Amino acid sequence: MLLKKKFEGQRIILGSKSPRREELLKMLGLSFEVIAKDVDESFPENFRREDISMFVARKKAMTFMKETSDGKTLVITADTIVCVDDLILGKPADAAEAMRILKQLSGRKHMVLTGVCLMTNKKSASFFCKTDVSFKPFTDEELQFYIDTYKPYDKAGAYGIQEWLGLIGVEYIFGSYTNVMGLPVKELYDNLIRF
Repeated sequence: MLLKKKFEGQRIILGSKSPRREELLKMLGLSFEVIAKDVDESFPENFRREDISMFVARKKAMTFMKETSDGKTLVITADTIVCVDDLILGKPADAAEAMRILKQLSGRKHMVLTGVCLMTNKKSASFFCKTDVSFKPFTDEELQFYIDTYKPYDKAGAYGIQEWLGLIGVEYIFGSYTNVMGLPVKELYDNLIRF
């Protein structure tokens, strides 16, 4: 595998708590370890939404300065945001907030942006990927079932596209499917080849 050969002998850290990102990165055939750190995910209010996810991904990467000081470690971090109109929809704190967020997405198109940061002790590179997703109109009963069953409190926009709501609700998707899962794998592969 091209990436495996390119990064042979190099330690790779995925700085993420997301099991979906871990699963997707494994599919690239890389050997890596997962280290999750708590990071303040706030950002300046005047940021364009395209810059927010890259800014937070870089913040996450910067917490690994100690780990990269050996000169043999590559850190991969990512951050995903969901936008509808000019609103940024984060992770819901509870079931009521999940319901409110999902009602905003019901029957509408929204945008998913994932920023990724690649960092060693010598260099870093950041990029983002954008995907448009359109949902059918949901009933309250469908949304309540999804929230009760899947408890989507760790997901931006209160849903996972690979879960029940995505399976029954996506009318169309324009862009990277894995981006909506939290890691744009094709774009990550391209950037790792160039890195």
